[in-house]
Amino acid sequence: MTVTTARRATLLGRIGELPVEVAVRQTVVVPTFNERDNIPVLLQRLAAVLPPDESEILFVDDSTDDTPEVIREQAKHCPVPVTVHHRRNATGGLGGAVVEGMRRAHGAWIVVMDADLQHPPEIVPQLVAAGVRDGADLVVGSRKAGGGSSDGLDNGYRRIVSGGSTLTTKVVFRNALLRVSDPMSGLFAVRASSLEVAELQPLGYKILLELIIRNRPGRIIEIPYAFQPRHAGESKSTLREGLRFLKHLALLRFGARRGRMIGFGLIGLSGLIPNQVVLWLLASVLGVHYLPAAVLANMVAVTWNFALIDSLLYRNHRHRRSLAGRFTRFFVMGNADLLLRVPLLALLVGGLHVGVLTANLVTLVVSFVIRFLILDRVIYLVRQR
Repeated sequence: MTVTTARRATLLGRIGELPVEVAVRQTVVVPTFNERDNIPVLLQRLAAVLPPDESEILFVDDSTDDTPEVIREQAKHCPVPVTVHHRRNATGGLGGAVVEGMRRAHGAWIVVMDADLQHPPEIVPQLVAAGVRDGADLVVGSRKAGGGSSDGLDNGYRRIVSGGSTLTTKVVFRNALLRVSDPMSGLFAVRASSLEVAELQPLGYKILLELIIRNRPGRIIEIPYAFQPRHAGESKSTLREGLRFLKHLALLRFGARRGRMIGFGLIGLSGLIPNQVVLWLLASVLGVHYLPAAVLANMVAVTWNFALIDSLLYRNHRHRRSLAGRFTRFFVMGNADLLLRVPLLALLVGGLHVGVLTANLVTLVVSFVIRFLILDRVIYLVRQR
């Protein structure tokens, strides 16, 4: 961690008679990923509304460009103490960066906001003041509350995705989110004393939802705000982040192991498509006998499933084995059940006269649970908490 201003020394004050480093009213935590062009304006606007002796700004950076250097240079001219921590391993994505910032924060209140200026910096003092005034543990900047808006979303697609993810989340966590109109918000202030940082297990960028579900803050209030257009750079909202969000929902709702089983099932269902298509092409179009055709189709589907499972479902467990080791074990496991499926397929087709595609589907369903248990315990060595 690099301290970029001499004013940091003024933060070493006293609370009562105890010398402590927690002597500021608020820490503004800003996760960054390639946001160099937004930093100067962001710091100027934050400096205009934050009392220097009561505030600090903490950037947690996962950038691949020179964003950290830009922050350090701009901090020289900022009256508010600025710190930048560059992570070598971006564990947990943007949510992981926020949690790292929470661990390093010194403020009685921790305000989380994005660097792209879609969250107006001028609202930061309002969030903290509202929390102090109302005795809240969490103050959410809401686009959905009265007076708020999402006009800054740059196209209809993002509006549909934002609205759909909000609706899905509120349905899945109906009781926990009764007091929150905008659980997808990335702008909020949390009382540091109410945080249980060790309980947070972020995945992707929806850290507010993680905080509400795992920490169960006491009093929650909302402050409406207008979501602004991005100042510079590109949106980090991608299909990959969307898939991580769905995985995160499953983990929060069902727990880690059951969530993985659901994810494994969904990916397995997607593997039915290449499996059945290849089987149909080989058996029905090219005239290959259905048993060797089923074996070849299974190999294609296993490769498909490995690519999705390895990159999405077990991304954080891949370091325990090499790519070659993981693929070899997965490929062997994925085809070992042919010892069960081929005789069963022959029985269904040859003995019971079931259609080839239908019989193949039945054998795939039979092998599902066995595959998952071996995957979870043997290949990725997932340990129970």
